Amino acid sequence: MPEAAGFEGVLDRAGLQDFSVTNIESFWAVVARQRLSWISPFHTAQDCDLSRGQIRWFEGGKLNVSVNCLDRHVHTCPERVALIWERDEPGSEVKVTYSQLLEMTCRLGNLLRRHGVKKGDTVTIYMPPCPLAVASMLACARIGAAHNVVFAGFSAEALAERIRDAQSNTVITVNQGVRGGKVTELKKTVDAAVQGCPTVQQVFVAMRTENPVVMTARDVAMEEEMLKEDVVCEPTAMDSEDVLFLLYTSGSTGKPKGLVHTQAGYLLYAALTHRYVFSYHDGDVFGCVADIGWITGHSYSVYGPLANGGTTVLFESTPIYPDPGRYWETVQRLKINQFYGAPTAIRLLLKYGDQWVHKYDRSTLKTLGSVGEPINTEAWEWYHRVVGDGRCPVVDTWWQTETGGICIAPRPSDPDAEIVPGMAMRPFFGIKPVLMDSKGKVVTSNDTSGALCIAQPWPGMARTIHNDHQRFIETYCQPNPGYFFTGDGAHRSKDGYYQITGRLDDVINVSGHRIGTAEIEDIVNQCSAVAESAVIGYSHPIKGQGVYTFVVLKTDTDIQEADVCPQLNNMVSKKIAKYACPDYIQFVQRLPKTRSGKIMRRVLRKVVERDLDELGDLSTLDDPAAVQEIIQGHRDLCSKKQP
Repeated sequence: MPEAAGFEGVLDRAGLQDFSVTNIESFWAVVARQRLSWISPFHTAQDCDLSRGQIRWFEGGKLNVSVNCLDRHVHTCPERVALIWERDEPGSEVKVTYSQLLEMTCRLGNLLRRHGVKKGDTVTIYMPPCPLAVASMLACARIGAAHNVVFAGFSAEALAERIRDAQSNTVITVNQGVRGGKVTELKKTVDAAVQGCPTVQQVFVAMRTENPVVMTARDVAMEEEMLKEDVVCEPTAMDSEDVLFLLYTSGSTGKPKGLVHTQAGYLLYAALTHRYVFSYHDGDVFGCVADIGWITGHSYSVYGPLANGGTTVLFESTPIYPDPGRYWETVQRLKINQFYGAPTAIRLLLKYGDQWVHKYDRSTLKTLGSVGEPINTEAWEWYHRVVGDGRCPVVDTWWQTETGGICIAPRPSDPDAEIVPGMAMRPFFGIKPVLMDSKGKVVTSNDTSGALCIAQPWPGMARTIHNDHQRFIETYCQPNPGYFFTGDGAHRSKDGYYQITGRLDDVINVSGHRIGTAEIEDIVNQCSAVAESAVIGYSHPIKGQGVYTFVVLKTDTDIQEADVCPQLNNMVSKKIAKYACPDYIQFVQRLPKTRSGKIMRRVLRKVVERDLDELGDLSTLDDPAAVQEIIQGHRDLCSKKQP
């Protein structure tokens, strides 16, 4: 890191890490001045008080994120490829240069302005990964509007809920999506969603396929109208702490929360982590295969690589289309240098065997990354040995929508520093993790476990929950005052390395998608035959966690259990998304409850994990016999349907 030369007493990598956590203001101020282009300089590096949920970085500074991602690179290398759109059909990739992406962004920015979108508005984007989706994000940033990207696999109801909460008056979508050889009707989903969103005045529709769709008075043919716009769009000067985007994530209460990320701090953190965790160098091709609807797509398909003037891949397809060699054929064809994917995909591909990997030349690969959930050792070993031929470091990265970028990962570190399979290991610059015991005391020893907290603020962290700062404080700042509470548990090894052990709350991780169990229970309980339900996560060989649902039917219902299952799956698919559908539905007479009426999910979890010796004290239960019935029912269900 060139800036290190100016830090007093820093002679090596360990010294730089120490300096970054003991001198956070000077570290981040120097890096921010060096790596971002400012319209006006900032006067205060940070003004934060975690106990009150106040987080402010680079105050007084003004900049424009799209200028940092586009214009400054167009001045030096206009013909460098910014985006490689890896479309669903292999071999049909589209390359977009920095110059072309700037033109696309400017035309779209002017179009949005002409249609009344202004600084402070929120634009909802419901699109698959494609150059126009990136241009939509950057056009919002250019004119000072916030964007709210919603994963294009979400149902109309889930989309409507996010549009309403964000108070969007503008939606951008495509006529249809194409993924895994299947066409999805995204415009129809938007049409259904906006019926319940009175704030929406206009929907911009881009054409991903040739197929025409029904257009109403509020719909605008996006590409057609963009051609009428000027190729120059004056960027709005934004304060460091103005909102850049909202991104909704599942919480434990059932209502998704719109996390707010702001301009300068987020961009700086995404850029720095992208460069140093993956050892990204100019000219490399960065292959993050996450969807833009998730924070990984925001930070490592869009903002991090583009701020660094990199070449980034937008992956539209699936790991197994048209066959399980798709990732590696893409690596060979696009000459990808860093590959960043999810453990659930790695586990899926491992099942198909090594031949699909060996079929393709992966010699361009230099770093392999893993994101979304902890990676199990078997998948890590296969990824390292088979995909990387044993020569590429595997970086198992821990971070969250809330953190904005990677917080713990094996790299950066000394080139020959050890990497332990399945461990995130080392905190990034400026990150100071701590473990808390059950009494809220910091655990200082090694070879110990606790709740993972971060002891001081960093520029990439979320600032608040949209329209609900109190919930932000209660969720992240109050559990351990003065610390950021991550909601994850971790183990610190005897060598001081961190290993993430999973969620501490009622949030499960299905194929890298976070989903609150309360969200699924809410929907299951809406079924007219259901009296109550309890949802827990269980260990799944491919998805990481699966969804196991216990259901109590109403006593007066005539509906058969066999008919309820498809009904519940349809409801969850329609109201959230297919990935949230239960893998198992077990019908029970009653749920184990405390005398005060609280469902004992801990007991249900132990039953499903077949950890019956660890059921613990059941004397507090209202009806301990319920547990024996559930154990027997679980055995019967599993003997019928092997997991």
